[in-house]
Amino acid sequence: MSKTSNAADRRGLTDAQRNAVAELMRVSPIADELGRRFTKAGYELHLVGGSVRDALLGRLGDDLDFTTDAHPDDILRVLKGWAESTWETGREFGTIGAQRHGMRLEITTFRSEAYDGVTRNPVVRFGDNLLDDLRRRDFTVNAMAVSLPDHRFTDPYGGLDDLAARRIRTPGTPQESFGDDPLRMLRAARFAAQLRFTVDPDVVAAMTSMAADLDRITVERIRDEFTKLLSGADPVAGLRLLVDTGLAVRFLPELPGLKLAIDEHAQHKDVYEHTLTVVSNAVRLEGGAEADFVLRMAALMHDIGKPATKAVGPDNRVSFHHHEVVGARMTKLRMKELRYPKDVTSDVVKLVALHLRFYGYGRGEWTDSAVRRYVADAGDLLPRLHKLTRSDCTTRNRRKAAQLASDYDTLEARIAQIQADEDLARVRPDLDGNAIMELLGVPPGPIVGRAWRHLKEIRLEHGPLDRDEAEAELLRWARDEGVI
Repeated sequence: MSKTSNAADRRGLTDAQRNAVAELMRVSPIADELGRRFTKAGYELHLVGGSVRDALLGRLGDDLDFTTDAHPDDILRVLKGWAESTWETGREFGTIGAQRHGMRLEITTFRSEAYDGVTRNPVVRFGDNLLDDLRRRDFTVNAMAVSLPDHRFTDPYGGLDDLAARRIRTPGTPQESFGDDPLRMLRAARFAAQLRFTVDPDVVAAMTSMAADLDRITVERIRDEFTKLLSGADPVAGLRLLVDTGLAVRFLPELPGLKLAIDEHAQHKDVYEHTLTVVSNAVRLEGGAEADFVLRMAALMHDIGKPATKAVGPDNRVSFHHHEVVGARMTKLRMKELRYPKDVTSDVVKLVALHLRFYGYGRGEWTDSAVRRYVADAGDLLPRLHKLTRSDCTTRNRRKAAQLASDYDTLEARIAQIQADEDLARVRPDLDGNAIMELLGVPPGPIVGRAWRHLKEIRLEHGPLDRDEAEAELLRWARDEGVI
C-alpha cells in the first residue's frame, strides 16, 4: 500500500525533511515543467531514487533522476525543443539524458533488470508501472517517488521509515535484490560510508552469503563503486563492512590480509586496525571541500607490504623491513587490476613508497641534502606526504606521539626555510640541456641526459651553484667520464 508524506509526522522526521520535496518543486520549476510536458504527451513522469532521498536529507544536487512509462524514442520527442541538450549514452538501459538551466536530468523508462547468473551485464526489460519499477530498485530509501506535476508521494516499501532510522534495507528480499545486481552489495557498504547509514542485519547476512557473486561484475563497476565508498564521509564504516562480509577479498584481498600481521609497536590490535585509524586520520587532515581519493587510497594501502615482509627476531620483536617497497609494488599491481588511471596509480604508489622516509629524521641524521631529496622525490605530492606521514602516527603513547608531531613540525619548518632560499619545489640542475650541449659541444643524446642527472645530484647534495661553479663541475665530470 502506498504511503503519503502526511504520515511523516509519526516517523520522527523534521519539518525541514517533511517539506523537502515541496521545496524541491519550488526551487526546481523545471521538474514541474517537464512533468506537464509528459502529461500532455500522455505519459507519466516521476522523480525517483537518489533525488527523492537527497531532497529529504536536505542535500539535493544539480542532478535529477526520473522514471516514466515512455520509451526512449518517446522521451526524446517530449524533450525536443525544451531541453538545451540531450544524450543517449544510457539508451540501451532505457535512459535518456538532458540538460536545462544548469540541471542534469536522467529520464529512464520503467524497467525490470536481472542478471542471468552467468553474464556480467544486466538484461533490460521495460516495465509498465511505477510500483514494479520501485521494487527493482536497490534499497528502500531509493524506492520512493514524487509524481509530476501533481506532487503525489509514493513510498510502497517504507523508505521514509528507513530514512528516518538511517537504515539500509532492500524493497524485496536482499537475495532477490543482490541476485538482480550483485554490485548492490558493494553499494550497501558505500551508503554506510557515504550517508553514515546502518545496514540491516538481513542485508549484511545476504552480503556475506552471496559475496562470491560479486565476481560476476565488471572490474570497472567495482572500481567506481569502491572509489565512491572510499571518498565517503565515513569510509572506515564501509571498509569494515567489506571485510566483515567477505566482499573485500573478492577485489581487494590485501585489506583483510592485514589482519594477519601484528603491529611491531604492540600498540594496536593488528595492522588492519592501525590502517583503518590511518585512513580516519587522513580524512581528518585532508582539508578542502572534496575528498582526496589519492591521499585516502595511499593511507589504505601504505602497510599492505607488511604481511609479506613480517619477520620475528631473536628477541621476539616483529619487524617489517622494506615493507614500503614491497607495498608500493603490490599497490601498483592491485590498482592496475582495478584499472585505475595511470596518473592516479602513480601518485598513490609514490606516497606508499615514501611514507616511511621521515622516520629517520628525529634521530638528527638528516642533512640539508636529505631534506632536498625528500622534497624532490615527493614533488607535487609533498602536501599529501605531509598528511600521510602525520596520519601514520597512531601510537597511544602520548609522549611519543607528541615527539613525532614535534619532529615533523621541525621538518616542515626546515623545508620552508630551505624552500625560501632555494625554491625546492622546482629542483633542477643549474645548467639546462641547451647549456650542456653548448659547453660540451655534443648533440642531443644519452650524454646530455647523463650530464643533466649528474648536475641534479650535485644540486641536491650541495644546493644551488652559480654559473661558473656549475660549468666547472660539468667540465670536471665530462673529463672524468671521457666525454671531452
